[in-house]
Amino acid sequence: MEPFRVAFTADLLKPDGTPTTSEYDIGRLRADDRIAIKILASTPTLAAANLEDVDVLVSSPGEARIERSSIPKSGRLALITRTGVGYEDADVSAVTEANVAFMLATEAVRRPTAVAALTMILAVTTRLLDKHRATIESERLWTSRGDMAGLDLRGRTLGLVGFGSIGSEVARLVKPLEMKVIATDPNADAAVAAGLGVRLTDLDSLLAESDVVSLHCLVTPETRKLINTQRLARMKRTAFLVNMARGAVVDGPALAKALHDGAIAGAGLDVLDPEPPDPKDPLLRAPNVIFSAHALNWTDRYMTVCAELNVGATLDVMGGRVPSAILNRTVIESAPWKAKLADYVKRFGGAGR
Repeated sequence: MEPFRVAFTADLLKPDGTPTTSEYDIGRLRADDRIAIKILASTPTLAAANLEDVDVLVSSPGEARIERSSIPKSGRLALITRTGVGYEDADVSAVTEANVAFMLATEAVRRPTAVAALTMILAVTTRLLDKHRATIESERLWTSRGDMAGLDLRGRTLGLVGFGSIGSEVARLVKPLEMKVIATDPNADAAVAAGLGVRLTDLDSLLAESDVVSLHCLVTPETRKLINTQRLARMKRTAFLVNMARGAVVDGPALAKALHDGAIAGAGLDVLDPEPPDPKDPLLRAPNVIFSAHALNWTDRYMTVCAELNVGATLDVMGGRVPSAILNRTVIESAPWKAKLADYVKRFGGAGR
């Protein structure tokens, strides 16, 4: 019997099949003799030829692009499951047209990224890094501590640009800080916002009102360089910008100039464009900015949960069930996709989780 074949991108498994990160445990797949593991070579774009015999693809955002040319002609591929929530590197329309479900690791990412955002908000508004330097370089900087007053967040306004899974979780976490929270997102759930006491508004109003602006939106043609010179000018000179989304959402040179000119008070940047940054990038020398190497949400359990979600989704499909967190949900109602699941049940007997 032809095995149920699961392909992993090279960032997840080494050539010998061991995980690149010890916390990424796929032992349940390896223990099932009906499942064959395939490790893909590292390439900028996934090639269809390497996916023709694959039932499930497990990949990470940013590891290899999934383009229309990546879709195998065999029609066998049923699911792409990811270790993150980004999908700007994937042609989801082409994936959907091919009747392939596309799943995000929402449950793995939501809380760690929201906690990371809160960490960055607190770090930049308390001037933590400046005070760290004042301690290390005490002979030169200790007496300047009086110029390093932080921002008391009680009663201040947090503006969330993006109010999906992560943005709404940030709103939950900041409640004890007694901040006012506003958000902008064309797809925001008004009921969720109301339940969290979040006022929905437009982007320009949010930028003008907020004491801290925190970015949690996807990179799309509409959001690329969303925060540019004109929009930075709408922010208060005392306001801070935090970016936990993608570097391309911000115009880097414009932000560097705004920081150098004192047009805003500071920034906390987990992400940059490009990554890693050019050593000559003026942002790296801007005042009042903290960086965290696109890794602030990387906890000891992050990849553990990603593995649980990827393995669980794989076994769900093999057992004829619909996994959770499917992005392109129209696929799961299509006859070709249902036929794939029915065939798996017939071949593998409805494998359990």
